[in-house]
Amino acid sequence: MTTGQQAALMALRGARAAYGAITVLHGVDLAVAPGQVLALLGPNGAGKSTALNVVAGIHALIGGSLHLGGREVTGAAARDLAAAGVCLIPEGRGIFPNLTVRENLWMMTGTGRRRAEIEQIAFDRFPVLHTKASQVAGTMSGGEQQMLALARGLATDPAVLLLDELSMGLAPLVVERLYAQVAEIARSGVAVLVVEQFAAAVLDIADHAAVLVRGRVVRQGHPDSGIRSELAALYLGSDPS
Repeated sequence: MTTGQQAALMALRGARAAYGAITVLHGVDLAVAPGQVLALLGPNGAGKSTALNVVAGIHALIGGSLHLGGREVTGAAARDLAAAGVCLIPEGRGIFPNLTVRENLWMMTGTGRRRAEIEQIAFDRFPVLHTKASQVAGTMSGGEQQMLALARGLATDPAVLLLDELSMGLAPLVVERLYAQVAEIARSGVAVLVVEQFAAAVLDIADHAAVLVRGRVVRQGHPDSGIRSELAALYLGSDPS
């Protein structure tokens, strides 16, 4: 499966993953090309976050393969995948709530970039963070904290950006603004894989969508290829076709 004319930058092929004796991914195929947004949808417990963790090297495959830039990297350590340009922003934002915005950004100097460069990237993308640079991150709104999480991720200059439940706990208008930023990030050439339980939040900016139910991809294609209208049935595990 490909998501367009460009070669996939990231691809899972026949991916199988498990927790102990319980298999949670059953031969999943996903691919996303540079400049594209792939929305991975499905109900709770479908295996969406596990798929992200596999791509990030946090969860091992028991079958199938992971490819980056056309090369198989199955079994690579998370730190090596991060060095290759894979960035995961986990559910719950993944910031340090007791540090200031600026201090959160400074934590990313481990990527080799200078503080000033990291701040410029963050503040250019999210000007509101500049006005709150000295504020303790945990006292900001949920949307602002999510902006900070995105800004921290962008400091790594990712080739593949993995987003887990970006909309969680946020008002619809805030979610819409955040996903507009995600679309801009993709247009800069980043391959974006977004996990979302609430499809309406992401389908307007997605180039491709895949629906995962009980560890299997039951439908994928362009968001307007019928996926929007079929979601209710797909989430219940029945194929409307």
